[in-house]
Amino acid sequence: MIDKVDEFNSYRAKMNDKILAENNKVLKRIFNLDTNAFAEGALDKKTKELLGLVASVVLRCDDCVKYHLESSHKQGITREEVMETLSIGTLIGGTIVIPHLRRAFEYWEALEDVK
Repeated sequence: MIDKVDEFNSYRAKMNDKILAENNKVLKRIFNLDTNAFAEGALDKKTKELLGLVASVVLRCDDCVKYHLESSHKQGITREEVMETLSIGTLIGGTIVIPHLRRAFEYWEALEDVK
């Protein structure tokens, strides 16, 4: 399962580099805003990652879910915290997000294997 994590990160890095190389001010500002939004502030990084995870599940963005799962894993968020967060996202998003929940669960297991 480690290949899933490496594959996602390699593709994401490659495409981000290509996009940012275009020197488009709007895109660069959006990327910067995203980075800064998840920095320590009134809410700690852990809380922000879990909020990002819920929003990503509800919006059914698998790449976003993977990103926030990986960031959560790096923040030391536990499996139990992730599962509770995914349960809230599934509750809010409804049964249509269950396929995304499955992929999220599978990706979290891959992250756990990386240890």
